Amino acid sequence: MMAVTEELQNVPPEKLVVAGVSKWFRTSRADVHALDNVSLNVREGEFVCLVGPSGCGKSTLLNIIAGLEQPDAGQILADGQPVTGPGRERMMMFQESALFPWLDVLDNLLFGLKLKPNLKRHERREVAQFYLKLVGLEKFMHANIHELSGGMKQRVALARCLAPNPRMLLMDEPFAALDALTREQLYGDIQRIWEKRKKTIVFVTHNVREAACLGDRVVLFSPHPGRVQEEFTIGLPRPRDINSVELAKYSTEITRALKRHLKPEAAEVAE
Repeated sequence: MMAVTEELQNVPPEKLVVAGVSKWFRTSRADVHALDNVSLNVREGEFVCLVGPSGCGKSTLLNIIAGLEQPDAGQILADGQPVTGPGRERMMMFQESALFPWLDVLDNLLFGLKLKPNLKRHERREVAQFYLKLVGLEKFMHANIHELSGGMKQRVALARCLAPNPRMLLMDEPFAALDALTREQLYGDIQRIWEKRKKTIVFVTHNVREAACLGDRVVLFSPHPGRVQEEFTIGLPRPRDINSVELAKYSTEITRALKRHLKPEAAEVAE
């Protein structure tokens, strides 16, 4: 019981430093300059949203922060230590839920918790059930994945990322494929969970209004090669309503800035 109690306690969130990161993708046909000298500081427990047009390197930067890719120049520091590979301290959530279809909801969470050597099987189950309750799916723990809606799958994916109790959560457009009503429900969920679990979150999106709803700070990227162009502090109390007039003012300001930095051929902006 003591192991479970310790496992469910909030851990100190990580501080992140992105220092002069550049990245190229080289093939036999062409060299693509994805990121150019990107620097960014993220405070412990801060919710930062990265916004920019498609192809500006947002997801590439997130993969580098996660340790899934290595930069060609610069470095990533988590609490002052270089990030050289993936680790349990930084968990990644993708646009697709990436759940194992042959496992039910509970077993999808238990799969990742097998890596926790300090927990016995019944303790891992208790931890998994805690996080399923946190995302509102405790009644569906024995459901098959194909029986779930898109929003429910993403809730399971979120619970699976939270279950190892990471210090940082990296989210790559996790709500982009969902309908508007489901997204609004998840906006409330992720704000509630962030305030309760005290994680540092770096969230990639092309949806400006979504970024203004969720982030303490919105970082605007230029078209490729990706560079940090502007930053916006969102001074609104939580929970935030994505349809509020106050939030729309921030969204409009960020959208105008994004349009200023877009090249003529890249005129499409997510409202």
